[in-house]
Amino acid sequence: MKSSAKCLAAVVLMFGMCFDSGADDLREKYFQRWCTVAVEQMAASGVPASITLAQASLESGNGTSRLAVEANNHFGIKCHGWKGAIFHHDDDRKNECFRNYSDAGQSFSDHSDFLRYNDRYSFLFDLEPTDYKGWAHGLKKAGYATDPAYAEKLIRIIEEYGLHKYDLPAQAAGEGPVVLPLPPSALEQSREIDPPLHFRPRSLGTVDMYYTFYEKHGIIYIIATGTETYASLARQFNLFKGELLRFNEEKKDHTIAAGEVVYLQAKRNQSTKDLAKHVVEEGESMRSISQRFAVKLSRLYKYNNLKPGCEPQVGSIINLRKDK
Repeated sequence: MKSSAKCLAAVVLMFGMCFDSGADDLREKYFQRWCTVAVEQMAASGVPASITLAQASLESGNGTSRLAVEANNHFGIKCHGWKGAIFHHDDDRKNECFRNYSDAGQSFSDHSDFLRYNDRYSFLFDLEPTDYKGWAHGLKKAGYATDPAYAEKLIRIIEEYGLHKYDLPAQAAGEGPVVLPLPPSALEQSREIDPPLHFRPRSLGTVDMYYTFYEKHGIIYIIATGTETYASLARQFNLFKGELLRFNEEKKDHTIAAGEVVYLQAKRNQSTKDLAKHVVEEGESMRSISQRFAVKLSRLYKYNNLKPGCEPQVGSIINLRKDK
């Protein structure tokens, strides 16, 4: 097994540097150059540093690919609604659009966001941070790459170069366990609640309609059956129709569909600190994202510099909070 580049103890605090073990090897030098950044990204996002390093090495040819050299793009991330500089390169199709970063560090940060805020990969954050094999197979299962041997290639690189040592830097230095943010799947889960007295449904003549109440980020909502109107729900929950329309930022003539989320309180101005972004999935709109995360639609447009009515592209990252 080749000896890998080692991060100094200061990397545990995310401010250290890496030094070479002496092996004159292109891949070894690549890991030496980027191990600190990978550890920093692990602390910020929860993506194991070993996985980040192995993917970057494999995708960029150890930093020698045209994308890496000319566009600072070490992970082959395509445009997907990217508003920055772009770079055209032949990939699955000719002249495809890729993100062109001002520096390679931005590419590493963007890769972390792509995994952390994309629902397809949310299950990976339920794994132990040391489970690099689970991550490698999970990435392949979620469709990150079409290569059938992709997981095995990542695992081989990690084990050959001992990259798994970077997944627990704090323990290695005797600083205690690393505390990582909760995965997106845990953060956005709603919980069933007993509603406050003033929200408990009342009889509507011969029909009693009872609902299960849920809470997301402290905001109470129900799941519609498809038989309601905003007027009937307002009567049911002792609210004004105008209030419900305002809470859900909906037009007067909107028809409520079965399975639709209806908030009984005003949504928040922004999401929680641990859930600052979201990668747009197929079929999502700005309004569906607003309803999903209980964040006001008007605020989402503002945080993402979009005009009302504009819709995001699949794969683009939506800010759920105001940038500091």
